[in-house]
Amino acid sequence: MGDIGNSMSEVIVGIDLGTTQSAVGVVDSGFPILLADEEGHSLTPSAVWQGKNGEIEVGHSAVRRAGTQTVITSVKGLMGRRFSELQDSEKTYVTKIDTGFTVTTEGDGLTPEEASAEILRKMKQIAEARLETEVNKAVITVPAYFHDSQRAATKRAGELAGLEVVRILSEPTAAALSYGLDRLGEAAKVAVFDLGGGTFDVSLLEMRDGVFEVLSTSGDTRLGGDDFDHAISQFAAKQLDTDWETLAPLEHVRWLTEARRVKHALSSEDEVTFRIPFVGDVPMSRADFDQLLEPFLGRMEGGCRRALLDADLKEGDLKAVVMVGGSSRIPAVKERVQKIFQREPDLSQHPDEAIARGAAIQAGVLAGVVREILLLDVTPLSLGIETMGGLMNVLIPRNSTIPCKAGEMFTNAADGQESMKVRVLQGERELARDNWELGDFRVPFTPERRGQARVGVEFRIDADGLLTVLARDVATGADTLLEVGSTAVDVAEAQVEKMVSESVKFAFEDMNARVFEEAKLKANELLPAVEIALEQFQHELSQEDLQAITSARDSVTDAIKSQDATGLKNAVETLDHATEGLAALLVEKASSALFSNSQD
Repeated sequence: MGDIGNSMSEVIVGIDLGTTQSAVGVVDSGFPILLADEEGHSLTPSAVWQGKNGEIEVGHSAVRRAGTQTVITSVKGLMGRRFSELQDSEKTYVTKIDTGFTVTTEGDGLTPEEASAEILRKMKQIAEARLETEVNKAVITVPAYFHDSQRAATKRAGELAGLEVVRILSEPTAAALSYGLDRLGEAAKVAVFDLGGGTFDVSLLEMRDGVFEVLSTSGDTRLGGDDFDHAISQFAAKQLDTDWETLAPLEHVRWLTEARRVKHALSSEDEVTFRIPFVGDVPMSRADFDQLLEPFLGRMEGGCRRALLDADLKEGDLKAVVMVGGSSRIPAVKERVQKIFQREPDLSQHPDEAIARGAAIQAGVLAGVVREILLLDVTPLSLGIETMGGLMNVLIPRNSTIPCKAGEMFTNAADGQESMKVRVLQGERELARDNWELGDFRVPFTPERRGQARVGVEFRIDADGLLTVLARDVATGADTLLEVGSTAVDVAEAQVEKMVSESVKFAFEDMNARVFEEAKLKANELLPAVEIALEQFQHELSQEDLQAITSARDSVTDAIKSQDATGLKNAVETLDHATEGLAALLVEKASSALFSNSQD
């Protein structure tokens, strides 16, 4: 949001070129931040599509083609390897040529370096758009186990993307920098556990002469979150008496997408329903998931034990254990890591972003913009804005070190809305009304349909503790600015203690209120849509389906009236499930109408 490149004498970005997703970051005001694309995503899928005429799409747009067209994914594992080194399962997706091999596409095919170059080119474009300056230099991360030819291939990919690769950085070292492990002191030994979408590795590091030395590394290049998605899908297919192997590619994508949703939900819930419309439902508990994970957890434990043995270390020798990679969020994985290393693992950094942040720090060091700085203060209370339903949306959490900044994208709540009121709040409560208002302003924008107008809001606290709030209409680029001053940091200790103690005292009531408001928002979207659909199609529904929908609709209405948070959440889920057939009818009719019009 704004020109964050002016303070840099030389721009060097840090790039995490990941197996399943990639990210680019930079150091701004001494603080590592990730740069988001035009849609507000700071993580970009490592996916590349090449059309028959050589056209290229990267990231989210490429992923949307998966299942119907050939999309290159997980290409990182093919980098810098000979055709003879590939396993039979990998050879299925590549074509041998005189100089090596290419990965299969709709077009002429791409070498692994060329595919990775397209991903890196996308990272370069994101950085240039956000920094509003040309970017020609980068630090790129690789797994610790990458050999020389794999590292050289990564460097070549960077050069193909128009980047001078000033350093190839080991991913464990990047993670350690992100967690600040370089401040533990000389001879500190640490473990970095990295479990991503496609690969797993664990590295033991020691700080020596101001740099991290890798003592040992172990892992599995074919173990990650993707395997868990397949395990969940196959479990559900067995319960639904469906042959997983004979499903069409598009169906595989649909099942795996649902499996991913179930996997994520089971990190915070005890039971989740795996649901494929017109096929069936399968309830899955966390215990079921843990049982499916057991063989994978055993392979992870073996890798960790080998790393300890190779480094001639015992669990008690480690000063810290950090976890990165999206699959580190899974409770069973965290529990197994704690059991292996006999130490509570540190997950304080965003697991998907830690490596990119570490790369950004290393890039900042090489650019000369990272130096020893005195952290003047921390934010005493969380800062955020009010969103629909009167909820507090936190942008900068309590105890964030300053200088710092954070942003998020918001949309209009109603059709034809011409402006958005931004209320700047401070506090720890779930509802906006229970926090303190620091100021407010209106952001005008062109009237659009609900959810179409987009406004980016950024909070920035500088080294002097001054808070500035910037809101930008994405369509026009027009900015609205509010300078709050030092109010956000200069808060009496007694007031801070009162706010924090109240947040603990009313935690249950607050969370209940948030659950109710969020469920009510979804209900208010769902109920009118259900009424319209029933008017058009109730005569095409069975009596049983019609009764299920009307009963679920009435339960939602009753729960809203009774202010029952849990009841409303469950009723909305029931109504959502009951109307799947109705939604399918709507889609079918719309598709038929579209086809009919195209024939006229």
